[in-house]
Amino acid sequence: MKRYTVAILYIFCLIAAQAAIRHPSLLFTPDRVKNAKEALKTDTAMQNAWRVIQAEADRQAEGNGDVRKLEYPALAYIMTGDRKYADKIKDVLLATAKTKSWGDREMLARTPAWRSELQMAHRSFQVAVAYDVIYDLLTPAERMEIAKGMYDLAVEPLLGDWILEPTRIHSLNSMGHNWWTSCAGMGGLLALAISNEIPEAKKGAETLIEVLPEWFDFNGDVIQHKPRSFDRDGGMYESINYASFGTTEALLFRLAWLNSHPGAKLEDIPQTAKLASFFCHVAYPRKGELYSINFGDSHKNVTGESSMLLAYAMGDKSPETLWYVNQVKEGQHREGFPRIFPMGFLYTPDLSKAPATPALPTSHLWKDFGWATLRDSWEKDATMLAVKSGMTWNHSHADANSFIIFHKGVDIIKDAGNCSYGRPEYRNYFFQSDAHNVVKFNGEGQPSFQQYHGTMLPGSVSSLTDGGNIKYVLADGTGPMSKHFNRNFRHFLWIDNVIFIIDDIGSHEPGHFEWLWHPGGEATKRGFDLEVKNGQSAVAVRPLYPRQLAYSNFVHDYPEDLYWEVKEGPTESLQGTEEYYSFHLPETTDRVKGVTAVILKDSPDDKNLPVIERREGKNWIGMRMRHNGKVTDIYINQLADGRLMHMNSWIDADGWTTDAYMFAVSYPEGGDAANPYETFIGHGSSLRRGDDVRYSSLSKLNLIAGGSGRSLDLNVTGQPRVNLRYKASPTSLNVNGKTAKIERDGNMIKVKYRE
Repeated sequence: MKRYTVAILYIFCLIAAQAAIRHPSLLFTPDRVKNAKEALKTDTAMQNAWRVIQAEADRQAEGNGDVRKLEYPALAYIMTGDRKYADKIKDVLLATAKTKSWGDREMLARTPAWRSELQMAHRSFQVAVAYDVIYDLLTPAERMEIAKGMYDLAVEPLLGDWILEPTRIHSLNSMGHNWWTSCAGMGGLLALAISNEIPEAKKGAETLIEVLPEWFDFNGDVIQHKPRSFDRDGGMYESINYASFGTTEALLFRLAWLNSHPGAKLEDIPQTAKLASFFCHVAYPRKGELYSINFGDSHKNVTGESSMLLAYAMGDKSPETLWYVNQVKEGQHREGFPRIFPMGFLYTPDLSKAPATPALPTSHLWKDFGWATLRDSWEKDATMLAVKSGMTWNHSHADANSFIIFHKGVDIIKDAGNCSYGRPEYRNYFFQSDAHNVVKFNGEGQPSFQQYHGTMLPGSVSSLTDGGNIKYVLADGTGPMSKHFNRNFRHFLWIDNVIFIIDDIGSHEPGHFEWLWHPGGEATKRGFDLEVKNGQSAVAVRPLYPRQLAYSNFVHDYPEDLYWEVKEGPTESLQGTEEYYSFHLPETTDRVKGVTAVILKDSPDDKNLPVIERREGKNWIGMRMRHNGKVTDIYINQLADGRLMHMNSWIDADGWTTDAYMFAVSYPEGGDAANPYETFIGHGSSLRRGDDVRYSSLSKLNLIAGGSGRSLDLNVTGQPRVNLRYKASPTSLNVNGKTAKIERDGNMIKVKYRE
């Protein structure tokens, strides 16, 4: 009697499960197919994409059929109704269901054995969409045969290894990056597909949809030196490549759940609403294919449109998504969703309303994982500076305080990139500090063990202040280089067409400092400069402090100046080598202020370059820059670098009195320096001219002041509570891009706010 009761209960469960999902409904849904068919009537881009997709579907239908490409005949069948595609899918699925294992030999050899991995996840996606599409053509027996075989082959290992007890072996702490969402997400997708037939699969999918938000909210692991997955301002530290891949795999399952459960209400995942902003801010629009910053294990041509399109389909209708997708060249990223791939074909929205440029600020800071981007505009082939100084671990390289400069269409100062992880070039070069634009000490960069064990003391990026013509950001790479350095700050001050890179470094003991530069083009040492050009893009790299580059090859005539060394590293393609440069300080020291000007040229033949003069005074060093009738004086306070305890760092420089770490004033050639029309204050509480107070705050802030006519623009960062005074008489005031009420205190205006 008990046996019959169990059988009856199983039948009821099976009936309930069968009622839960109507096929097809996961990703290749009837409404998406209907819209695609309608678009094919008039849209030439869709017509061209369909020809590519159908050609691949025909190859699959006429050949043996590849389980890794079932999405093509699946889409072709649901678009055309031609049974040849469905028959091939059925043959492949029935044969695949008899497969004993998709396990990987290397993974199975681990302790405990990893029964699932990425290739299993990729195949599960293909099987899920194909099974969903031909479901109604299968007999109940065929459905059960395929479902039972696929549950044993893929669903149980994937969900069993990654989320379900008592077999789970992974945690978010150990593998909470792209592997978790790929394996769990694609296991869940296939579980959804077969949940009518297999109650255990239905339960597994329900468990995954419940726990999936935990991946987005994972806050890191102090004990294992692992960072939180997502920055509070959006974005994922693992690199553009893995941010896109990991998020896409999660959203594929979430979208399939929503499609197959009409009216379902799921827990909100706020990170998805920030995907468009993140991928736009790390993108570099060009007249050619879109580039992205390639910190870590990524490439310049990697894009994030796949996860953005999925978020868009689920309701995050950001116009920035339309702009971004409009910049992506068809098929430039092999794991993206271009229109020539089935998912892109169905999910690319109408791009006719894409804005010409995104309605986003020209700079962005991700404090949690230590990235920043700054650009002079959103136009194609503009100039963009990307800075990184956060965690080193896994896909995040040993590149604290590194940077990339994009200018006129190319990464003219570049990151060396990466290669296949199994290659010695990856672990010995691309991952290590030598492949990045950093400062080394006694020939050493970050310790190599950080690749596996993580950065015990992460770096950071902060103080981003964007005043339009003047931009500033601070990177702190002390932690990752703490084996050698007790201080490792890198300031980026971008004024007009010059990016000043100011290194403030202290070492535990005297030694040799070395600056690495990776040119993104043909590099030539000429006089005091390293000139780099690539097409119409060109820059001059000019060290100013602690010394200039030795003027010629007769370095023995310049014994105190920087000398250079041309080094070689492998190319990303591993097809030969490429050169990069090392600038050495001959003397040994335990404290250095390194200042390098990167001059952005309008063309390789541009001769109208700013004249930059080195200047020094008591307790300060600086530069005077003249260009096109404008003079900018820059001062760096030598007392403000942490050497004073409990004593404020006051200096007098050319009539200015300040405690700022650095400041700059701009005025017309022949004009009065005491009346600048642009002012930058970096980490300062006061700026005076004799007894005339120009700026005052009890806490040290970063401030950029500019504007035109009687309009004053102030950009302020540095503290959550701001209460400052600034000498000016404007009729209109903007503070951090927002219109502010003018409050006066004598000849000063008051700015007071709390974040």
